Amino acid sequence: MAKEKSLSLVDKDAADKGPVKPAREEVEEAVRVLIRWAGDDPARPGLLGTPDRVARSYEEYFKGYKEDPYEMLGRTFDETDGYDEIVVLKDIPFASHCEHHIAPIIGKVHVAYLPDKKVVGISKLARLVEVYGRRMQIQEKMTAQIANTLDEVLQPKGVAVVIEAAHECMTTRGIDKPGVNMVTSRMIGAFRHDASTRREFLAMIGHTGS
Repeated sequence: MAKEKSLSLVDKDAADKGPVKPAREEVEEAVRVLIRWAGDDPARPGLLGTPDRVARSYEEYFKGYKEDPYEMLGRTFDETDGYDEIVVLKDIPFASHCEHHIAPIIGKVHVAYLPDKKVVGISKLARLVEVYGRRMQIQEKMTAQIANTLDEVLQPKGVAVVIEAAHECMTTRGIDKPGVNMVTSRMIGAFRHDASTRREFLAMIGHTGS
């Protein structure tokens, strides 16, 4: 019984650290398998370097897993001279990948908050989008993650996030409907409970509604 208990603790510790990252050689071999499964020959000249290129691409596509969004937002500023109006960074471009098909999600994000006592550098807002975008995602979750993180770190009077994006999992496969954008939003605090604040934000990003 003691041995079984010890093993379970080891297993739990390993699980807490997340999945074990495979070796680079395993990744490249997996790409070769996919190439063969698609019907081509990974040994032909044009595909010889593809496994390496795909591995390097994945390091870039999913670099958000290596970054802590809370730590990245850690430096805030208290000296605002009483500024208490909406802060908006709109049209932030992003590229992510759908977690169901690992197909690209291409779009833009609008982020706003209503400061209470703290503000953050605007580049951090764009980086926050990048951290969550560079992961396997669904748009609804990404919208909530950006808004919730900003709300927890800054503790503002309100946060608003709107994402507009095209999903290649439905524009280049499946239902095959190009030109379709998905729009998601997350409103917290004043943006959720105060219709005039919400309307002001939507007008600033070129949307209408209540």
